Amino acid sequence: MAYHVSLECVAKTDTGMVRSHNEDFIAVSAEHGFVILADGMGGYSAGEVASSIAATVVQETLEERLPLQFKEGGRQSDRQLQQLVQQAVARANASIIDAAENEPQFHGMGTTVVVGLFQQDRLILAHVGDSRAYRLRDGELVQITRDHSLLQEQIDAGLITPEAALLSPNRNLITRAVGVDHEVDIEVHEHITKPGDIYLLCSDGLSDMLSHEEITATLKDFGADLESACGTLIQRANMHGGKDNISVILAKVVAVDVKSESLLDRVLKWVR
Repeated sequence: MAYHVSLECVAKTDTGMVRSHNEDFIAVSAEHGFVILADGMGGYSAGEVASSIAATVVQETLEERLPLQFKEGGRQSDRQLQQLVQQAVARANASIIDAAENEPQFHGMGTTVVVGLFQQDRLILAHVGDSRAYRLRDGELVQITRDHSLLQEQIDAGLITPEAALLSPNRNLITRAVGVDHEVDIEVHEHITKPGDIYLLCSDGLSDMLSHEEITATLKDFGADLESACGTLIQRANMHGGKDNISVILAKVVAVDVKSESLLDRVLKWVR
């Protein structure tokens, strides 16, 4: 398996029970070790255009540059991996802005995006907006992204409790998006992975419909069968109303091969 990590990936997207079309877009490559989810916004078909541009450009950028970065088979520094993902999202941001400037009907479109790049025992996770990533490890589900939303800012400021936030009419007001400004603020973090970890990426069509406990229970019940887990999450979101498009990506770390590093490798890693 490329880049010394073995992944099992399943991805599904659904229009939901209310919307007339699907503005979410997903892209997955277990071979290259990446997962991408985008949730578009904008009038008419603009949201669908924005999310498809974002996911496609990020995918093409990673597929183009990963073989160059890893052709030596060496362990890349954290900084290199983070820069690669940031460049991919920034490139998507520029592509969406270009499309909007050339097509007036797409003016004002944008999209959330969450990108996970698995390399050896690390996950480089980048996101903009309120699409989320979670990690299930040893039966415990943890949200590992922080929503870029007005509601999250209110929670952080102590203006509203997490419980009250579940009923807030401001749940979908995001404070960052890809494609709305020439400068995009991308949040990037690194996580150490372990075999058996299951990572969930989802649009708010899932997280708004199912509680943390319901998502946890579903993954624990069906975690051995990612196909069933993915389908059941979407089915249950629709049973709760399906008020938005629902997209789910599940990536299970099957095995990790971390090559031992020489002293020179470690020194070079620190100075890069």
